[in-house]
Amino acid sequence: MKDWKKYLLSYIWGLIFVIQIALVFIFGMLGKNRVESIVYIGIGIWWIAVILAWLPIFIFKRKGHIPEGKSFVHTTTLVDSGLYSIIRHPQYTSGLLFSFSLILISQTWFITGMSLVVISLMYKDIIIADQHEIEKFGDAYRQYMKKVPRANLVLGIIRLIQRKNKM
Repeated sequence: MKDWKKYLLSYIWGLIFVIQIALVFIFGMLGKNRVESIVYIGIGIWWIAVILAWLPIFIFKRKGHIPEGKSFVHTTTLVDSGLYSIIRHPQYTSGLLFSFSLILISQTWFITGMSLVVISLMYKDIIIADQHEIEKFGDAYRQYMKKVPRANLVLGIIRLIQRKNKM
C-alpha cells in the first residue's frame, strides 16, 4: 500500500478539523446567542487538549528510545508510564477534546456537525493506530490495551487508581 493511502483517513479528518477551527476562530466564534459559561467550559477543555497534544513529545523523547535523527513518533520502546498509564493515545484524545471544545465555544449546529464527523473519523483512526502498535510491539501492547483505555481520561484515571490500590 502506498504511504499516502495509509494516512488518507488522517488527511480527511485533519482537513475538516482545520476548516472547523478556522470557522470558529476567524469568524468570531459564530454563535449569536452563546451561553458564556459554556464557552468558558469549552476553553477549559481546549487547554486540556493543548496539554495532551504537547506532553507526548516530551515523554517519548525521554522514554521512547527514539533513534538518532528520528521524530518522536518513532519510539522503539512501549511507553506505558505517566500519561500513558492513563490513556493510550493522548494526542488523539487531544484532538477529540479540541473538536468537542469547539462545539461548546461556538454553540452552532454547523460546528457540531463538523465535530461529529471529525470525532468519528478520528476515533476510527485511533483503532487503526492500535492495530499498528500491535504489529510493532506485539503481545506487550495487547496487555497494555487491557489495562489502559484508548482515549477515555476519566476511565483511565479510575483504572490507574484501582491498579495503585491493588499494590
